[in-house]
Amino acid sequence: MRTSALVHRVAFERRALFDDGYGNKRGEFGLVFEAQAGIQARMGGEAVLAERLAGRQPVTIRVRQSTGAREVTTDWRVRDVRTGTLYNIRAIADPYSHTAERGRYFDILAESGVAI
Repeated sequence: MRTSALVHRVAFERRALFDDGYGNKRGEFGLVFEAQAGIQARMGGEAVLAERLAGRQPVTIRVRQSTGAREVTTDWRVRDVRTGTLYNIRAIADPYSHTAERGRYFDILAESGVAI
C-alpha cells in the first residue's frame, strides 16, 4: 500500500463500559478520534454460521502514528466515516519496524462482516 494513498477518513471508537447494577458490564462505542487512512482489501472469505453464509472482508488500514493511534487496541473498532462500514480490529503492527522509517505508520488488520 502506498503511504500517499491515505484518502479515507476513519473514526476510532472504544466501548465505554459501565455497571448496570446487576453485576453486568454494558456499554456503547464512542468516538475517540478520527484520522486519515488508507484501506486496502485483502482476500475475503465466507464462513458457515448457523447454517447460513456470512461474508467476511479482511482489510489493512494504514494510519499515521500519533498519540491517539498508539492507544488503539484490539478492543476498539474502526468506522469508515463516508460509508459507515464497521471494522473489528484483529492486529496492529508497524510495517516499517525494521527500517529507518519505523514509527511513521501503523497497519491495522481488521475485518468487516463479523461481530464486534
